[in-house]
Amino acid sequence: MAQRKSFADMPCPIARGLEHVGEWWSMLILRDAMRGATRFEQFQDNLGIAPGMLTKRLAALVESGLLVRQRYHAHPPRDEYIVTPRGRDFRPILLAMLAWGNRHFPPDGPTVEIVDIETGEPVEPVLVDPRTQRPVDGPGYAVRTRAPAPDPTRRTNLEPAA
Repeated sequence: MAQRKSFADMPCPIARGLEHVGEWWSMLILRDAMRGATRFEQFQDNLGIAPGMLTKRLAALVESGLLVRQRYHAHPPRDEYIVTPRGRDFRPILLAMLAWGNRHFPPDGPTVEIVDIETGEPVEPVLVDPRTQRPVDGPGYAVRTRAPAPDPTRRTNLEPAA
């Protein structure tokens, strides 16, 4: 089996982030952990993932600081996995993916949606500038490179090349 390419040393923050969460099992494990799953068996039952793959992905998420492993039973040794503050910072990304998946790949039946707890009304996640409360994907905002970077990442926005 070929070794996958590492993104750890790339100048692009998207690529560096993908180094830690870019494998689909990792994102689904984080999703389930944020829903309250903590134990190996819970992740395995929820995801139908092979035990060896689950062990590998949990170890990688712990190593990346997205989960922390805590012993809850000594004999036999049993651990649980708790979302860290770094892992919780990934929640808005999962919510954005949830909304994007509903919008572009809707299921045939009932779906999962984000709702306002007080009103029960569905909401769409929006990334906003905390200073102005304006959506950052709208006019007036661009992505810029602050330090020297290879040409492919020097562009000022995420629009396709001309």
